Amino acid sequence: MKPLTIVEVEYVAHSLAREMMNWNEPIPDFGTRRPNILEGCLMSPFQSFDKKKLYKGLIEKAAILFYLMVKNHPFQNGNKRIAMTTMLYFLYRNKKWLRVDNQELYNFAKWVAESNPKLKEETVHATEKFVKTYLVDHEN
Repeated sequence: MKPLTIVEVEYVAHSLAREMMNWNEPIPDFGTRRPNILEGCLMSPFQSFDKKKLYKGLIEKAAILFYLMVKNHPFQNGNKRIAMTTMLYFLYRNKKWLRVDNQELYNFAKWVAESNPKLKEETVHATEKFVKTYLVDHEN
């Protein structure tokens, strides 16, 4: 399992979010992203401390990736949409997918965005549960 790259996010997740998820609020060009924030979001799921992975397995990594992309606002606009497509692409690269209604996924992203940052751990665990609930094998 490898981290996503900036190039992958730009050409897959960002462009798909712009093209497929336009809710009366355009997503700005990728070049307007905030420096280093996206990079941190993409690397955090793969961090370790004292030779122990902080986030084990696909579900934990997908959950923290999603949470950080929603809460850290690497983009001027469209963070929830880009976070959704980034997480879906991450799962796809690992032969998984979420079988969930688009509106329910968006509602969950909105809930994460509105969550209290002091409850980060609880929100990340809820995100893990959400991912686990809808996770399916990707059909080739």
